[in-house]
Amino acid sequence: MNETKPHILIVESRYYDEIAEELLSGTVAALDAAGATYERIEVPGAFEIPAAVRFAVEASGGEKGPFDGYVGLGCVIRGETTHYDYVCQESARGLQNLALQYGIAIGYGVLTTENRDQAWVRADRKQGDKGGYVANACLSMIALRRQFGLGSK
Repeated sequence: MNETKPHILIVESRYYDEIAEELLSGTVAALDAAGATYERIEVPGAFEIPAAVRFAVEASGGEKGPFDGYVGLGCVIRGETTHYDYVCQESARGLQNLALQYGIAIGYGVLTTENRDQAWVRADRKQGDKGGYVANACLSMIALRRQFGLGSK
């Protein structure tokens, strides 16, 4: 098994900036603790996260490229319209489709909540620490890829 340090692309929606910052803080802490390296890019909203991951994969000719895994971070809070349902469903479906199509490790860190208080509890490193959780989920999937001989970069 190749023991190189995992290199992760963090794709973050900053729509709710303070929640995004807390998610990122948890993610970075978990990646640092694991000795992983990372790069960050920002997208306008959660809906755009799957496309950004695909752009990164496609830039490598459909191969895994320079990244061992991907972490998508964002927050969608229910509003008065059905827009919430579409964004939540499509961001999750888009990332799952990419994971299956390309065999890539993805940590899904898009919070889908009824209100800002719920989002904060899930993002807060002292409470839910969803950023740390999804970083560790991504790292676990990278380890599983390597276990099956799918290797590193």
